[in-house]
Amino acid sequence: MTIAVTGMNEADNTDPSERFLCLHEFVAAAEERLDNNIWNYLRGATETETTAKRNRQALDSVAFRPRVLNDMREVSVTGRFLGREMELPVLLAPVGSLESFESGGGKTAMRAAAGFGNALMLSNVGTIPIEEVSATADGLLISALYKRGDDAWLDEQVRRAKDAGCFAVSLTVDSAYYSRRERDIAARFVKPWRAGAGADWQAALNWKDVERFKERYDLPLILKGIATAEDAAMAVERGVDVVYVSNHGGRQLDHGRGALDVLPEVVDAVAGRAEIVVDGSIQRGTDLVKAIALGANAVGMGRLFCCALAAGGEAGVVRMLSLLRDEVRTAVALLGVNSLSEVGPRHVHAAAPVREASVFSAFPLLYPETTQF
Repeated sequence: MTIAVTGMNEADNTDPSERFLCLHEFVAAAEERLDNNIWNYLRGATETETTAKRNRQALDSVAFRPRVLNDMREVSVTGRFLGREMELPVLLAPVGSLESFESGGGKTAMRAAAGFGNALMLSNVGTIPIEEVSATADGLLISALYKRGDDAWLDEQVRRAKDAGCFAVSLTVDSAYYSRRERDIAARFVKPWRAGAGADWQAALNWKDVERFKERYDLPLILKGIATAEDAAMAVERGVDVVYVSNHGGRQLDHGRGALDVLPEVVDAVAGRAEIVVDGSIQRGTDLVKAIALGANAVGMGRLFCCALAAGGEAGVVRMLSLLRDEVRTAVALLGVNSLSEVGPRHVHAAAPVREASVFSAFPLLYPETTQF
C-alpha cells in the first residue's frame, strides 16, 4: 500500500543551511506542504489534548541555574546510548507511516540519521520493510514494534531486526487501545496505515511477553511508554535495558502527566540499572538539556523530526539536527560546563511557565502570543 503525500508544493531546492535558520521554520514549511489531514494527524493529540499540552508545560516549568567564569572554549554535546556514540543523544522517535510526510519515509530518515550521526527508531507501522530501510545507509537503527501477532510473529520480527543490523528492539507498551483523536474523527479521516490486522495482540501484551523476550533474545530491549515509577521498577526487575518515558506525545491517555514531570520518579526507581529515554514535546536545545539534567540518557523527538522530514527530506532532518546541536551547545556553554554529560540536577530549578502551553508553543515567533496551536 502506498500513501500519497498530497497537497504538497514543488520541492524547494534551496540549500537547507540557507533556507532554515531557526527551528520554527521547519514547522511553518511542513504546515504549508502537507495535506490538512496529515498535518492535523501530526500536530494533534487525544480528546482534549491536555496531555500534549502538559508535555510542553512540564518543560516550561524548569529553569536553569548557570555557573560562570569557567573556560568555555571547548564544549562537547555528544552522547552515548547502549554503548553507541552519537553526535547528539537524540533518537528519531518511531512514527507511524513516515511515508505520509515524505515519500521515502524510513529510507530518507535512515540516511539522515546516518549522515548526522544519531539513531532512528523505525516503527513497524509503515509500508517500507526494515530490510529496505537498513540497506539505505549504514547507521544506527532500532526496530520499534507494536505487537501484531503471536510469539512466532515476534520471533520473526526480532530475527528480521537482527538481520537488518538493529542494535536494539523497542516494544510500545502504552497502546493497548487506540485513543480517540478527535482532530481525525471530526475530519472523518481514517489513517490508511491503521488498516492492518492484529491489534488484539497489542491489547494482550503483558509482562510475560517482556520476560520471554529477555529469556530468548540477546538484543537490548526498550520499553516505550513507561509513565510511573512502579512500571519502571517492574521493567528493570525483568532485565529491561532501556526505560523509555513517554505518553505517546499526548496521543493515547488524555489528562496524563507531562513526560518530564514523570522523569524524576523513574530515574529514582531505575537507580542506574537501565538507561532512560524521555520524549514529549522535545523541540528545543534547552529541552534536551533539561531532560539530561534530570537524568535521561537520551531524548526522543517525533513531531519536529516529522516537520523537518516534510519540509526538506533528508537534508531537512540533518539541518534540523544541526540547528538543535547549535542550541544545545549554546545552552551547555552558558550553564558553565564543558560537556553535556556534566549537566545535572544542580543546573535546574522549578519555575512558573511564562506562557500557556500548546503543541508548538516552544516557538513564539511561529504563532501570535494569543494563538493556541
